[in-house]
Amino acid sequence: MKKLLLIGILPLLLCGCPRPEPFSEIPYIEFVGFEKVDDGTGVDNQANLTVHFQDGDGDVGLNDADTTGVFSKDSLYYYNFFIDYYEKQHGEWVLVELPTPLHARIPRLSENLPESIEGDITILTYINNYFSTYDTIKLSCCLVDRALHRSNVIETPEIIVNK
Repeated sequence: MKKLLLIGILPLLLCGCPRPEPFSEIPYIEFVGFEKVDDGTGVDNQANLTVHFQDGDGDVGLNDADTTGVFSKDSLYYYNFFIDYYEKQHGEWVLVELPTPLHARIPRLSENLPESIEGDITILTYINNYFSTYDTIKLSCCLVDRALHRSNVIETPEIIVNK
């Protein structure tokens, strides 16, 4: 009788357990960390920017062959991780257009579509604008998936760059 009761209750318990909600199909990112790369010169040239991401349908990232159509080199979406560079100039944050953009191409993260995925992404980026004397910067970032869904925008804390 106890076994029958247990067998009868087990399906109710399994159905009653909340299933984890999948993430939104629109990517979400959070700032995790920023670490300067010491190249021994005493000048800050590069840093590792780490963000945490979530995506509900797993379509984050581009293959090396994704260079045509909307992902062509002439397209805005050739890159899928966008980084804007700001300098603090006279107490105000100013967006600076660098000669070479800091944007990146995140590689394909999942082939099992659709699936909810999450993890950390670390990007090596340049942080020293040699054309400027300003030494306080911040970066603003967002991620775009293959369906061109744009994530939220995050910012790093204020960063002092050794020039």
